[in-house]
Amino acid sequence: MPDPKMTPHTQTVLRALLGRGVDGERRAMILTEGLYGLELSTLTGLANGTLFPLLERLRQAGWVERYWEADNLAEAEGRPRRRFFRLTDKGAERAPHALAAVTATAPSRASTARPGYAGGTL
Repeated sequence: MPDPKMTPHTQTVLRALLGRGVDGERRAMILTEGLYGLELSTLTGLANGTLFPLLERLRQAGWVERYWEADNLAEAEGRPRRRFFRLTDKGAERAPHALAAVTATAPSRASTARPGYAGGTL
């Protein structure tokens, strides 16, 4: 399957799975263990109907893998098991480059200002 389209939502999810914006220890944990669905939804601000289809596309592209946490961890906390998502080796290698490419080709905000709109003049 081809690499995923770098929509703004895809970029947001990839940044979260790369541990961008969190401290070093938490980032290392995200990279090794991943994030569970509710955690990803909260971190990205994406609704489940947007987030999970996107994660499935990333999984089909080979960038993300999913797994269930161990039964004993969930039972010890008296809750259902969580499904975690983390970058595969392929995803961890390609995601930073894809994000950098999108950032490099994005037009600057100044060049997109239109008269009568935020930042523009009439």
